[in-house]
Amino acid sequence: MWKRWRIRILLFLAVLGPGFITANVDNDSGGILTYSQAGAQYGYTLLWTILPITLALIVVQEMCARMGVVTGKGLSDLIREEFGLRLTFVLMVLLVLVNYTNVVTEFIGIAGSMHLFHVTKFLSVPVCAALVWFMVVRGNYKSTEKVFLVASVVYITYIFAGVLSQPSWHDALLATVKLPRQSAWSDKAYIYMAIGIVGTTIAPWMQFYLQSSIVEKGIRVKDYAASRLDVVVGSFFTDLVAWFIVVACAATLYVHGMGAIQAAADAAEAMRPLAGDYAFILFAFGLFNASVFAASILPLSTAYTVCEGLGVESGVDKSFREAPFFYWLYTLLLVGGAATVLLLPNAQLINFAILSQVLNGVLLPVIIILMLLLINRHDLMGDYKNSIVWNVIAWSTSIVVIGMTLVMLWGMMPGH
Repeated sequence: MWKRWRIRILLFLAVLGPGFITANVDNDSGGILTYSQAGAQYGYTLLWTILPITLALIVVQEMCARMGVVTGKGLSDLIREEFGLRLTFVLMVLLVLVNYTNVVTEFIGIAGSMHLFHVTKFLSVPVCAALVWFMVVRGNYKSTEKVFLVASVVYITYIFAGVLSQPSWHDALLATVKLPRQSAWSDKAYIYMAIGIVGTTIAPWMQFYLQSSIVEKGIRVKDYAASRLDVVVGSFFTDLVAWFIVVACAATLYVHGMGAIQAAADAAEAMRPLAGDYAFILFAFGLFNASVFAASILPLSTAYTVCEGLGVESGVDKSFREAPFFYWLYTLLLVGGAATVLLLPNAQLINFAILSQVLNGVLLPVIIILMLLLINRHDLMGDYKNSIVWNVIAWSTSIVVIGMTLVMLWGMMPGH
């Protein structure tokens, strides 16, 4: 019995990485900012979104991992082959634009977290950009993945910060399983924030990065059970962290009437007198870790996506000479994101970061629908097609997000 379990544990550890990393990088600077804002503005009333989003995240991520294992191809590669270059090109342009806003948001997080320790953004942003570039370009997949896995574990600091904030556990747990009052659905700002939470938790770029990572790691069908567990564990952990971020800000900023924050770093600063220095340090350190972590992954994901869509060489295991377009695109996104933060006025950063997560939510249904059309093809997936339950959850996620987006756009029209 022990021998069998030991084999299973070793197999899980062997494939651990893509699912856990992809899910946890979701809690990046934009995610932390969105969750912090949700707790600061609306208290516990947006916690109900965490449970359905977790289920949707597991389903969407599992679909990507399964397609990667069965087909041995990345998502943009499959989209190009099955839907043509024109659609792929349009999709890649949209992804590059949305992902660029996300990369900028990561450097906003780096600048904000280091500012808490009195380090100017003109020092912290360039240094971190250079560090990230060197780690990815000069490293290899195995060494880079180990660094990312360690960074994923650091997210546990937010759980400690949430506990130290001394929330009302009864109110928080009740809000997690109870829908908000009907009046909330007529609040345009509330709907906008809800879409942001969906977009930051199930970001479009994640699906492309996960499938590419699965393929690059060479996970085979016979190892897929362990890889699926990797996805599930990562999804649960990342949304547990998200729950605690909302709770921490609801228990401190919202309860004390501080309302909206101007940057993710403000949440950490505001926690100091309310929850103590330890909560402040943990929140600030977690923000820095998350920002650097995601600043590595997001441009990497974009480079993978574009290279697969165009059919050119990509991968961190290849040299600069073997995959020049891949590395140049990665470098340009990294430098562009860092430069934008240095040039943007601080007053505009908060709105930019929230907008990037809402754009994720608006684009998400397009990606999920394309995935559903692919994964339900018997000639492509064979016996590994989606089950009815998986289809219902994935289609429902797309329809709900499209509906929320339409409500948001309708509310933005003059006279509404």
